[in-house]
Amino acid sequence: MATTQELEFPGSGDLLSQIRFESDKGKIWLNEQRMLMIHSSVMGLLRKELIDTLGINRAKGFLMRFGYHSGWKDAELVAKVRPDMSKEDAFFVGPQLHCIKGMVNVKPVALNIDMDNGIFHGEFDWFDSYEADVHLHDFGPAEEPICWTLIGYASGYTTYFMGQQVIFKETQCAGMGHDHCHIVGKPVEQWDDQAELERYLLPDPIAEELFSLQSQLSDLRDNFRSSDQSEDLLFNSVGRSGAFKNVCQLIRRASSSRVTVLLQGETGVGKEIVARGLHLSSDRADKAFVAVNCACIPPDLIEAELFGVEKGAFTGAVQSREGKFERAHGGTIFLDEVIELSPRAQASLLRVLQESEMERVGDTRTRRIDVRVVAAANEDLEEAVRNGKFRPDLFYRLNVYPVHIPPLRDRTEDIPLLIEHFLEKYHTLYNKRTLGVSDLAMQALMNYKWPGNIRELENMIERGVILTDNNHTIDLDAFFPSLSEPTHPLNSIKRNGTLGTERLPLDRQPLQSDSGMLPQDLLCDQLLSEEFSLEAMEEQLIRTAMDRVEGNVSKAARLLGMTRPQLAYRLKKLDSD
Repeated sequence: MATTQELEFPGSGDLLSQIRFESDKGKIWLNEQRMLMIHSSVMGLLRKELIDTLGINRAKGFLMRFGYHSGWKDAELVAKVRPDMSKEDAFFVGPQLHCIKGMVNVKPVALNIDMDNGIFHGEFDWFDSYEADVHLHDFGPAEEPICWTLIGYASGYTTYFMGQQVIFKETQCAGMGHDHCHIVGKPVEQWDDQAELERYLLPDPIAEELFSLQSQLSDLRDNFRSSDQSEDLLFNSVGRSGAFKNVCQLIRRASSSRVTVLLQGETGVGKEIVARGLHLSSDRADKAFVAVNCACIPPDLIEAELFGVEKGAFTGAVQSREGKFERAHGGTIFLDEVIELSPRAQASLLRVLQESEMERVGDTRTRRIDVRVVAAANEDLEEAVRNGKFRPDLFYRLNVYPVHIPPLRDRTEDIPLLIEHFLEKYHTLYNKRTLGVSDLAMQALMNYKWPGNIRELENMIERGVILTDNNHTIDLDAFFPSLSEPTHPLNSIKRNGTLGTERLPLDRQPLQSDSGMLPQDLLCDQLLSEEFSLEAMEEQLIRTAMDRVEGNVSKAARLLGMTRPQLAYRLKKLDSD
């Protein structure tokens, strides 16, 4: 076990480089997580109110869990910031962040880490604990250790780092009148009071009671809802924006009639989901729903596919078979990409809409058909009519009840809900559990223009889940791998300033020049007045950083203020060009 004479924190420059201030946006970033600056006295007020309202034991559990989750999140930085350091130096990210965040001054005393054999024993001295200060101010000296949030942080951080439950305890505390705090951490099973320590990290019974009451209230509300499937696939789907609710309202009104519905919208907005929602909320819900993508069927076969064929109608028709419309009899047929129908198929569809009857290809017998038609197009049908590509009389029959489904960029408030929905889907599919999306990645996802709409978002979330390890946060580069694409969020966002950041720590910010401009502003002004290539500048910066650290990717990444995987990706791209 290393002793205090042997232990020394590595430099904190790699951690400070992860802190970025966006004062004009009201944001502070630690790597890709949004952070807050808050008065320690305000935390003291919160602590006092919790003790006064919940009692000291419940307040202790609440604050320990609060700190535990904070430490767990910070532990995710280890692999990104110090991938090539020893286990001890990598572990010190936690204690150093405790110092950097202004929580407590940490001095290592003893540390023994053996991750392969599950061995951990750590001892640290704490000086100037904010938690001890606020407790002494509000309550005076305590009879028991009271640095609950800090203990929770150390326990959560170490548990994540070690991959097993590790709990810290205070053996002396400044809040009790000691000169400083001293903490000891080891696997939970090595503590005599293991059950009591683990109980503090479990959800409080109050929370369980509230969730139970909330569930009962939800059940009561459900009992007042109609039981005719009106709360179906569409209306239980993900969305709370005004644009989405307007679509739901239009579909709900259409569901009680037999009107033909024309769904319009860009590719990937979910037209088939809306069509299914219409079907399931109608009195046809117990009948068939048949979806047809007209663009996938060759023009010479489209009639046979839709309306059926009689034996001998053409070469290869060795037996009679029904078409999609007959299979949908009594129910709903969804015709996606209806603009791709051949002229003959358009005429046959018009007859179905006007007369509710059809004939199979090669047949002379007229068949009555009862089908609600839901058509969809991502092209302008009116323009197709003007160009002679689409029959005007068919357009007027389809356009009785048009519904425009908005693109995802017009319903950005639905993006977090959709992300959560797709995360659950792909966590189940791939049997893994991530910690969700980083704050910076969420900001990029919210600002992206989504040319592929919901389908593109779903594909991107699936990619993020695949590329992210269990119990890790999905970072920005897992979603957007190609920085060279013009529509890439990092490019568009940095161009308009949304994610433009300065990575230097606050105490290293350059002073203004006599002209009032910052040195980097002067440099940018000079570069842009000459022939300038952003790609060439990026390559030169990367090459210079790699030369300075003699090819060490991790050190170069810290110089450039990025993660090792981000730099490795750029190096691979440069080498392949």
